[in-house]
Amino acid sequence: MPFDLLSPAVTAALVESLKQTAFMVSVAAVLSTLLGLPLGILLVVTAPGHIAERPAVNRVVGTVVNLVRSTPFIIMMVAIIPFTRLVVGTTVGTAAAIVPLTLAITPLFARLAETAMREVDRGVIEAAEAIGASPWEIVVKVLVPEALPGIVAGVTVALVSLIGYSTMAGTVGGGGLGDLGVRYGYQRFMPEVMVAVVVVLVVLVQAVQIVGDAVARAVNHRIARRRRGGV
Repeated sequence: MPFDLLSPAVTAALVESLKQTAFMVSVAAVLSTLLGLPLGILLVVTAPGHIAERPAVNRVVGTVVNLVRSTPFIIMMVAIIPFTRLVVGTTVGTAAAIVPLTLAITPLFARLAETAMREVDRGVIEAAEAIGASPWEIVVKVLVPEALPGIVAGVTVALVSLIGYSTMAGTVGGGGLGDLGVRYGYQRFMPEVMVAVVVVLVVLVQAVQIVGDAVARAVNHRIARRRRGGV
């Protein structure tokens, strides 16, 4: 469907909805990364046999993460309405959608970061312990840097998931491309708008995936050069 079939008003609405989606996704991505990475680290280091073994803590945190991850996003949005209102003062609009988006993606990213850090060579960690590194130093100087390519890949997966979730948020008053598709494409019987929304979402996801893969490769190459004694 060529975009010149859209009226100027609808085109302007499409651009505005794209801005809203970009805002929701970017803010939620930053917040979920800041919350999810420490959570992932906690899941790794408190696991049996790791540097700060705390089986009870690991089980509790893991259970909470799994419970949140298993909750359908649309149900979570409704369930945390009082919390959303408490945080942002409203339950509709892009600002309100950021709250459930962040809560939904944080445990996902935590598990992805955990998986990446579990793949770090145990010998590297043991070498750091042998020279007297503290658990905090091991996390900051060994665990996270060595797992960085996997963590970057996890951020990419989280971003793609956020884009999908943001469209669902739009259907219940969150704004963005999902809201536009429902209001124009469904309620006003304008299938060309729905197609335009889908095209924009596909392009957005592809762009995120390409950039994320490129950054992960670049980080991986840098780590490989460092291991070989390069710069």
